[in-house]
Amino acid sequence: MNNAMNNNMQANTGARINTGNKTNKPVRKVLSKEEQNNRKYTENWINVKKISNGILYNTEGVMITGVKIRPKNIFILDRYSMDNTLVGLMNFYNTIDYEFWLVIADRPVDIAVYQAELQLLYNRASDPTIRKIIGQDLDKGDYFVNNSVVDTEYYLLFKERNVDMMQKKLRGMINGLAAAGLVASQTSSDDLRMILDNFLNGGRNFESGTVMPL
Repeated sequence: MNNAMNNNMQANTGARINTGNKTNKPVRKVLSKEEQNNRKYTENWINVKKISNGILYNTEGVMITGVKIRPKNIFILDRYSMDNTLVGLMNFYNTIDYEFWLVIADRPVDIAVYQAELQLLYNRASDPTIRKIIGQDLDKGDYFVNNSVVDTEYYLLFKERNVDMMQKKLRGMINGLAAAGLVASQTSSDDLRMILDNFLNGGRNFESGTVMPL
């Protein structure tokens, strides 16, 4: 009777009882050589199609762009100017009715050209006082390079599918920030690449192996 019940249960449920000690191991997928090579690079995991004319295009047909804001220290201004700037920023913020991102990124300071010009001036100078002043500037430049001094940059980014709406938002951002006493301009392609480097590579720029130039 018990055997009949067991047979009936197996027939009704379609289940198969395994009383052995073997365990089912997951089947490991074997990747092709091309798939293995493609997994090596970060760029293959993000949906970036290209960066051109200060716009990042993703693979879903969305454009990402925005403005770069020139920093301004309002705390050295008089109280009236400081209040006007804060009120202007509040009014600007209240005009934005779409999703945006405030990005704060560090860009390495590149003063190689500046140092080369200083070195030429130092070599040409004959006055000891002038040579001393230029030498002090050269020492400051070496300090910046050796201690990885960076410039902090501020961006407002947004996404848009329509070109006309994108241009309208850009104009609105630039004009709104100007009303608050701040200077802003559209992001450049180099700005967007630098932002990607900050997020993906800790601020370091790589030519291969992680994020390839777009």
